[in-house]
Amino acid sequence: MNLIDTSGWLEYFFGGPNAAYFTPPIEDIDHLVVPVICLYEVFKKINVIGNEAQALQAVAHMKQGRIVDLTEDIALSAALISIKQKLPMADSMIFATALAHGAILWTQDDHFKGQRHVNHRGARTRGGAGRR
Repeated sequence: MNLIDTSGWLEYFFGGPNAAYFTPPIEDIDHLVVPVICLYEVFKKINVIGNEAQALQAVAHMKQGRIVDLTEDIALSAALISIKQKLPMADSMIFATALAHGAILWTQDDHFKGQRHVNHRGARTRGGAGRR
């Protein structure tokens, strides 16, 4: 299973320098896990940069994967991850979701660099459209 974090989705949707890195796991919809927090973050960011129609189109694409709600177990696991690894709330929820579903987390966020169960590609700047 694969889980793409928000930075990866935005890189893909905006055609950023790392878009090709995220394309194979995004397009492998049979093995794609999508946390609801990623839907929130992508919908919000695309609304800010683009418009609601573009944001809805992106969400429709994301919904081809398996949407995963935030459960009590994932929330508690995320809290512990946040404390131990000093991660922000959304990132710890995304990582906890990946772990709960046996998924590899695909990201370009540097605080995940070197973590187990993570495929990390450092961000390359190009105006910052794909960064949160």
